[in-house]
Amino acid sequence: MATTQGVSETALVIPFEKLRMDDVEIVGGKNSSLGEMISQLAETGVRVPGGFATTAHAFREFLKASNLVERINAKLDALNVDDVRALTQAGAEIRQWVMDAPLPADLEKEIREYYAAMMAQSGGEISVAVRSSATAEDLPDASFAGQQETFLNVNGIEDVLEKIKEVFASLYNDRAISYRVHKGFAHADVALSAGIQRMVRSDVGAAGVMFTLDTESGFDQVVFITSSYGLGETVVQGAVNPDEFYVFKPKLEEGKYPIIRRQIGSKLIKMEFDLHKESGKSVRTVDVPAELRNRYSLTDDDVIQLAKYAMIIEKHYGRPMDIEWGKDGNDGKLYILQARPETVNSQKGSDVQLRYKLKGNSAILSSGRAIGQKIGAGSVRVINDASEMDRVQNGDILVTDMTDPNWEPVMKRAAAIVTNRGGRTCHAAIIARELGIPAVVGCGDATDKLSEGMLVTVSCSEGDTGYIYEGLLETEVTEVKRGTLPEIPVKIMMNVGNPQLAFEFCQLPNKGVGLARLEFIINNAIGIHPKAILDYPNVDPDLKKAVESVARGHASPVAFFVDKLAEGVATIAAAFYPKPVIVRMSDFKSNEYRKLIGGSRYEPEEENPMLGFRGAARYISEEFAECFEMECLALKRVREQMGLDNVQIMIPFVRTLNQAARVVDLLARNGLKRGENGLKLIMMCEVPSNAVLADQFLEYFDGFSVGSNDLTQLTLGLDRDSGLELLAADFDERDPAVRALLSKAIEACKAKGKYVGICGQGPSDHPDFALWLAGEGIESISLNPDTVVDTWQKLADRAAKKQ
Repeated sequence: MATTQGVSETALVIPFEKLRMDDVEIVGGKNSSLGEMISQLAETGVRVPGGFATTAHAFREFLKASNLVERINAKLDALNVDDVRALTQAGAEIRQWVMDAPLPADLEKEIREYYAAMMAQSGGEISVAVRSSATAEDLPDASFAGQQETFLNVNGIEDVLEKIKEVFASLYNDRAISYRVHKGFAHADVALSAGIQRMVRSDVGAAGVMFTLDTESGFDQVVFITSSYGLGETVVQGAVNPDEFYVFKPKLEEGKYPIIRRQIGSKLIKMEFDLHKESGKSVRTVDVPAELRNRYSLTDDDVIQLAKYAMIIEKHYGRPMDIEWGKDGNDGKLYILQARPETVNSQKGSDVQLRYKLKGNSAILSSGRAIGQKIGAGSVRVINDASEMDRVQNGDILVTDMTDPNWEPVMKRAAAIVTNRGGRTCHAAIIARELGIPAVVGCGDATDKLSEGMLVTVSCSEGDTGYIYEGLLETEVTEVKRGTLPEIPVKIMMNVGNPQLAFEFCQLPNKGVGLARLEFIINNAIGIHPKAILDYPNVDPDLKKAVESVARGHASPVAFFVDKLAEGVATIAAAFYPKPVIVRMSDFKSNEYRKLIGGSRYEPEEENPMLGFRGAARYISEEFAECFEMECLALKRVREQMGLDNVQIMIPFVRTLNQAARVVDLLARNGLKRGENGLKLIMMCEVPSNAVLADQFLEYFDGFSVGSNDLTQLTLGLDRDSGLELLAADFDERDPAVRALLSKAIEACKAKGKYVGICGQGPSDHPDFALWLAGEGIESISLNPDTVVDTWQKLADRAAKKQ
């Protein structure tokens, strides 16, 4: 029988360019995918290094020639893979049988001929990678990623022949044997193909992994790219904490600046060719110089080009993809090294999702990159190397420097996994996702801070950062229904502060974001007072050091501030695009600004900051002008360069009509002119004067968003920051006086045909208040994400009863 390309199934060696994606049975998933891209995507500009593959038929003939088939099957049939010691012993024995067996003469002859042709084409000696490709590998519902061996910088035919046998033997690695059993693959049904591929000199460039969706939430409108210096093995193995980039697909296609988020990694080490093979190996690991660590390993142009390749590949395969890439440091070009279907998020497909939330808190012992969105708790088990793996018991928290796929047999026992090293695309992360286990990778200090037997809680439910808390904390697990909900007469929007959760929240039913807070981004992504950023380098030594530490990788501290603010807003805007996202300019009070690094040097000590130097009054003051200008620069970049024109701007705490006029003029002078490029300006209606003079305030703005917390405080004369229970009892947004002002504001907006919504806490806390607002004719209610479905359902029930 022959394939569509006329390749016989009894062929022993096939060049990549003659392979197609449906040749998995012949050369495995990895090699068939390489052939598909080389033959079908060359015209699109996607570069894939060439080479050839030995076939599954060649592998089976090799086993048959040395009478290994029956011996291997008998050994594996008698094995209990959950017995880690027995698994280790059986695997080692089988691998030795394979290494001791000679390659059949006809197979060796063909390999020599194809390798000689590769050398002739390159004009001399070449360096190749010898990679495994299993015939059941990289199917849409199973990931065999990294279970068999890969050998890099292999030189000369004798070395290639030896490495091909090592690749064949690796089908019987402990992790591969265990994985096949747990996934229901019969051992005899899986064969191995060796791919011999020209090396890309990423050892003097950069390499990494990219996914055509967000790996944690499954949000499919972004390309997620990880990158570090040197060969990509360090990223895949989890030996480094790489740089991360998110590219928004719709704006990439429109030719706008599409990089919505960047995160610089520590990139402490890199893997490079050992040209003299002094270590006895063909590659070695070296430290990355500090000046390179403090820079991104890719340029923006590189990131955009990679994302374009990713989209071409995803479109060709018709499904989300997991892609390895390399940048050749000699020719400066980007190459695709592997592409396989993404096998975790693309298989979910349920409208019901479990959401995890901590009900308590305690000391944070360590933190790193969160994998998944679950919470796990248990006793710490520190494992220093693979020989100790069998110490891991069911429900343990597995803590180690880094894992590799050999650990897969015991990882499934853990309640959570914590590592010192690794990024969100390393093997530990991929396996944790597939097993549905929370993991925190790249902590740096986990094995120092977490000791054997310690009781801890591992939380991945709070965004990109995962935390390890002291003790066993109570966890709340709720079912959240996604998908469509009944039509209701009011728009349900969301309050979103944390950009890291935006890709998850946008999958809930919603009509956009009614409140995106800049304060959260400034607090968490920047952490330094804006005036300290502006005064750099003329600040005291400690503050100077703090500014330099956070701003590494950026052109200047001011560029860092604007970049991070723009990225935070862009992430939320992209998640909900093209629905409206109303972004409130910073509304820190002076006591909150003082908590930022350097804040005490710049902020007054006020008796009642809630009524002090905040909102519009701060923006129009001379001393804050440059700080406000940085915020405006960020918003302008998001709307114009990135093309995220769904962003609307909201001004908080406007006390007087004079302030309204001056702040609108100030925005225009900073390039954010109302009405230009569809820009809408919304005002927070939170001071009683706003409702009393609603008609006049609306002359300056395109609508109101009610801040029910401050409006209640100022209407009833209550300090909402007061700890007195006596006062707290009277704080209620449903008070008749507050309702009277709300009715007046809603009526004024409706009369002028302008937007009116509410983004305060009230409707999230009190569903009856949400029902009253809907009855008053409010256009939108913006809720905390965890109350969206419940409140929506209550409003739908009420609407149904009215009919």
